[in-house]
Amino acid sequence: MTPTVVLPVIIGGLYAAGVYLLLDRSLTRVLLGVLLLGNATNLLLLSSGGPNGRAPILGYAEPEEMTDPMPQALILTAIVITFGISAFLLAIIYRSWRLVRQEVVGVDEEDRRVARRSRSTDADEIDPDDLAPEDRPAGHADSLQSDAEVEALLEQRLPGIPSDDVDLPVGEGGNR
Repeated sequence: MTPTVVLPVIIGGLYAAGVYLLLDRSLTRVLLGVLLLGNATNLLLLSSGGPNGRAPILGYAEPEEMTDPMPQALILTAIVITFGISAFLLAIIYRSWRLVRQEVVGVDEEDRRVARRSRSTDADEIDPDDLAPEDRPAGHADSLQSDAEVEALLEQRLPGIPSDDVDLPVGEGGNR
């Protein structure tokens, strides 16, 4: 391979690996995919700058010998954007770990249940009282549960895992 083919192949490989990692359910792999996409973008911008030249300082070199400073400025911007997105994803991963002790996004059964419903009627035309109890919205009067039932469900789902609000002070009557 010649040097002119190597850089585009590397850029394409980084983009392909980044997109592949973005499609995973693991948030850590999504973070790695974002980092690979950021690095591929930096290489793409660097390669779009043309051949190397002298520093773009007036009086230091002739204008045709200077390197174009625009791709370098765009690379700095891309680095800052990638850093910001990475910090945000790290915060999401940390929060997910604190809440459910895993960083893998699970399957949303509610989305699957809604997708299985008939598409013949519009959601605005449906009366919640005509729906089966398992299809009723969460705030419907028939689906409301007592505090004891909610606590039992939470303990059943996450046994022994404390929630984030364990350090909150207990109010009057023992309620949080």
